[in-house]
Amino acid sequence: MSEHSPAVEGADEAADTDPKAPQGSSPEPAVDLRPAPDADPTPRVPAPTDRTGAASRSAKPPTRRALRRTLIALPVTLGVLVAGSYTATALLDIPSPPTLAQLLTTEPSQQGTLFATRTIPTPATPAPLPVHDEPLPAAVPWKGERVPTDQFLATTHTNAFLVLRDGQLTHEWYRDGVGPTTRMSSWSAAKSVVSLLTGQAIAQGRLRESDRLVDILPRLKTGGAYDAITVRDLLDMTSGVDVPENYNEYYPLTGTARMYLTRDLPAFAHDHRDLQFPPGSQGVYRSIDTELLGQVLAKVQGRPLADLLADNIWAPMGAQDSATWNLDHDNGNEKAFCCINATPRDYAKLGQLVLNNGRAQGKQIIPLAWIKRIATAAPHKVDGWGYSAQWWHPPGGNGKDYSAVGVYGQYIYVDPVSRTVVVKLSDYGDQQDEKETIDALRAIARSG
Repeated sequence: MSEHSPAVEGADEAADTDPKAPQGSSPEPAVDLRPAPDADPTPRVPAPTDRTGAASRSAKPPTRRALRRTLIALPVTLGVLVAGSYTATALLDIPSPPTLAQLLTTEPSQQGTLFATRTIPTPATPAPLPVHDEPLPAAVPWKGERVPTDQFLATTHTNAFLVLRDGQLTHEWYRDGVGPTTRMSSWSAAKSVVSLLTGQAIAQGRLRESDRLVDILPRLKTGGAYDAITVRDLLDMTSGVDVPENYNEYYPLTGTARMYLTRDLPAFAHDHRDLQFPPGSQGVYRSIDTELLGQVLAKVQGRPLADLLADNIWAPMGAQDSATWNLDHDNGNEKAFCCINATPRDYAKLGQLVLNNGRAQGKQIIPLAWIKRIATAAPHKVDGWGYSAQWWHPPGGNGKDYSAVGVYGQYIYVDPVSRTVVVKLSDYGDQQDEKETIDALRAIARSG
């Protein structure tokens, strides 16, 4: 989910420039450039590549963020159009050429309008956020300097910026053409929402972290090491499933990019069961893990993810507006790894729900045990950052903060120490600068 090329976030930002120490400080895992087994013989079109050095990765969450590299946009569109035609897209089971062409001119924050959706309706009793205006600090740290806060927002192509302290909306800013009721794509920040739904399913006794993926979805059984993948592996990005966040220049329609465009997500999951490493042995950011987790949730709950979100989180927390979740096709399956489209204030309410230990409107919506789970980094780092149940734990800071992050600069940042939530929705591109951005958000959180 990166921002300059119209593309697909799941395909994780192909060229991360700064260490994602997301994170952390260790070099990002090398990208496997071997063509995928099912790679389509489409024209060889240059695709995004990871230009960030190991150093850059160590500080920022890998470009894995779902679709940055996947940003299929330019390469996919040109590749398909040059090759020619509706026949090609039909054979590949991806959107038609006109839709692919629109990806070139539509900002990532609005690409959700190009695909089928399922609606998450406005609750019968929305709960507006209380307002208490406070100024932002005049300057924030940015790449070794202090820059004016408005310059930071402009440099990172911010669309909406909200700050909540102790549940009160203290600052709300929008660029021209965007407002409080403008829906914007979550990109991979949706992964953190899937985590909350998973915590609810576990508390209800419908799911356990130790459950094996193939026991819930028997159609995925291989008789090999893949069958050992557990729900815990999917939550913590340790499954080892080999669906790279980026793709090589010879096969632009593979990896997360292909998953983002496919019109049959269950078939995609079935066709991609090779492993990069034994399940549970290490952490590597893969959007396929969240997609599989979403399919597990839909199966054990017997309902689409959007309906679960509407009834189990959106209504009880008193969301202010309706939202949508992109599907692989009309009336199909939610893209669990990305693509919730919601208004800025409702993203802020999600962050406040987590900050309030899962409580809203006087009710325990997310189990307290699950809040503790996501607030505690799992054993394996992911691309250099701490990670736990689909939430990022950036290096540095007070060690207590964590965040949902999307490829094009979407953040739902939670700092329990200062009781602050910061929402930043952007169209920033593949130069994500996540570590630097988190540092700026931390400075804002501590300024209160």
